[in-house]
Amino acid sequence: MHIDTLKNLAVDALEELKARDITQLDVSKLTEVTDLMLIASGTSTRHVAALAQNVVEKAKASGLAPRGVEGGDNADWVLVDLGDVVVHIMLPEARALYDLECLWADLPN
Repeated sequence: MHIDTLKNLAVDALEELKARDITQLDVSKLTEVTDLMLIASGTSTRHVAALAQNVVEKAKASGLAPRGVEGGDNADWVLVDLGDVVVHIMLPEARALYDLECLWADLPN
């Protein structure tokens, strides 16, 4: 699946369930693990889990099995690995603590 299609699928799944502050990071020049990271916030652990589940379900419906999901029903951070796109869904507190946007921005190209 083309990376733009994959990104749109994930963003649509997040927006459908009202994810907050969706951010896109192009990390293709910084790591070989993935090309794009999406970071979004949920309002509760239940919301974070529902957002992650929706991303997984939309991916599967499009014929793409996620490579992995880390975190669980009561997690403050769930990661959905779609290969070229990795989706981080976090509570605002966890997002502020780990500050992935700043972490990845500070790495040399």
